[in-house]
Amino acid sequence: MKNSSDNSIVDDDQFKLPQHIAIVMDGNGRWAKKRFMPRLAGHRAGVEATRQVVKSCIKKNIKVLSLFAFSSENWQRPAKEVDHLMELFLIGLEREVDILYKNNVQLRFIGDRRRFNERLQKKMQEVELETFKNTGMVLLLAMNYGGQWDIYQSVHQLFSEVTAGKLTYSDITPAHIADRLSFSDLPDPDLFIRTSGEIRISNFMLWQLAYSELYFTPTLWPDFNEAELEKALAYYAKRERRYGLSSSGQSK
Repeated sequence: MKNSSDNSIVDDDQFKLPQHIAIVMDGNGRWAKKRFMPRLAGHRAGVEATRQVVKSCIKKNIKVLSLFAFSSENWQRPAKEVDHLMELFLIGLEREVDILYKNNVQLRFIGDRRRFNERLQKKMQEVELETFKNTGMVLLLAMNYGGQWDIYQSVHQLFSEVTAGKLTYSDITPAHIADRLSFSDLPDPDLFIRTSGEIRISNFMLWQLAYSELYFTPTLWPDFNEAELEKALAYYAKRERRYGLSSSGQSK
């Protein structure tokens, strides 16, 4: 776990980059408050930051980028703010799909989308289908997602399979749970980034972050740019990932 302070820049040819980066994009509201602007202005600025980070990850040939766009807890925010976020999502998908397609990006959504309005659900499905055959970076947008929900829905699938006689309880291993999580066909995140100075993962990919490197920065999301991403990558490049082993490769 690291709080950002290193200004070094990653040489992509010299250091190994993470295959999968997962980001909690936090701080839009505080960014707006510091400027005496409405929270909605912060969310709009956050959209531009998202656009720039996606471009940077494409340029660096990152395999998977996961963004926590809307958590299952975000429904508790004021209705006006939630409505504005839904509209931003819809407009963003309409505007960005051509750019994603041209850059060979495959867009996927994880989370329970049934609570979204019909227009947004339809657009999400359209964009997924339009980019389905793309073979470049996978962009995962977590919307109405929670790590607890993800584990629950996996266990629920297993329970249904046991009830149907396809499995017995004694057959079930952790791998069975992992195989039924939202993006089981993709690698787990190597690097987790959270902006705004908060030191927590906030119910994001609880199972999949078990061995991720954790990087926390005080930078608010609208100010998170390519230079800030470089700092996170420089931190990751210095880490030795042990997966429970000692530095010599032996079990602890």
